[in-house]
Amino acid sequence: MATYPTKRLRRLRYNSIVRDLVRETTLTKNDLIYPMFVIHGENIKHEIKSMPGVFQFSIENLIEECKELVQLGIKAIILFGIPEHKDEQGSDAYSESGIIQRAIRAIKAEVKDLLIITDVCLCEYTSHGHCGLLKGEEVLNDETVSLLVKEAISHAEAGADMIAPSDMMDGRIAEIRKGLDDKGFQNIPIMSYAVKYSSGYYGPFRDAADSAPAFGDRRSHQMDIANGLEAIREAESDIEEGADIIMVKPAGAYLDIIKAVKDKFQMPTAAYQVSGEYSMIKAAGKLDWIDEERVMIESLIAIKRAGADMILTYFAKDVAKFLDKQ
Repeated sequence: MATYPTKRLRRLRYNSIVRDLVRETTLTKNDLIYPMFVIHGENIKHEIKSMPGVFQFSIENLIEECKELVQLGIKAIILFGIPEHKDEQGSDAYSESGIIQRAIRAIKAEVKDLLIITDVCLCEYTSHGHCGLLKGEEVLNDETVSLLVKEAISHAEAGADMIAPSDMMDGRIAEIRKGLDDKGFQNIPIMSYAVKYSSGYYGPFRDAADSAPAFGDRRSHQMDIANGLEAIREAESDIEEGADIIMVKPAGAYLDIIKAVKDKFQMPTAAYQVSGEYSMIKAAGKLDWIDEERVMIESLIAIKRAGADMILTYFAKDVAKFLDKQ
């Protein structure tokens, strides 16, 4: 084995072309999924205070934003809906005239070459802000799953290209897969939020989606932040039930989990760089404490290096513009 001075590792760093030749991890537009928020009403483009540069859109403005994404080379979005009315059953989530269902149909009618993924959960639609039906303060698993199946089917019927259940109920992947198949949607993939932690990084999202729980928290179904082996069991369960893509959420504080899941299963793996991760970088950049663009890219490269094949990130537009400059 060669040693210094024969071995000089800096030889492969001495100029930018050599560095590019030996670069192990690359970030491309094909890696990006852009989260978007759609709301009832007209002429709405409301910037979310805790997430600079991210907006709630009424449908006509959502369509214009989607057209811009296609021009930038971003090929996939994930939709979150803010309904006009909420109730204890989250009925707008699975209504044919629900905000997501209307948005999917509108985008499909006017925007080509854009993959529409839909988040499947009840928290944005329930009056209590929890992810399922309640008995007292208990989130009911099986009764919730039946509604998630209805929601997933309604999204597929509206034209969704991929379904992404984020609720963390047991058994929901198998039931959603069966429900989709029974309705003739055998070719619709499921991207499962397989490993979703009960994280403090979600705060700004709850402003964006108006989904904060009215009481308590979501620790009865989302994972304990201290657990790693449990992540393997959760991912394995969803794979066995029929998930096509598995997701780890959040991303930045859970790079070890992304790597462990990818190494163990060798499945297409997504990671969600969540609202808190985005907002912290944005805030520090605004105060000139960090180089925002550089840290943005560094954070996303780290997620890819850990094993993610695709990244859900609010930085998608900024990244696309950055890559166009290179």
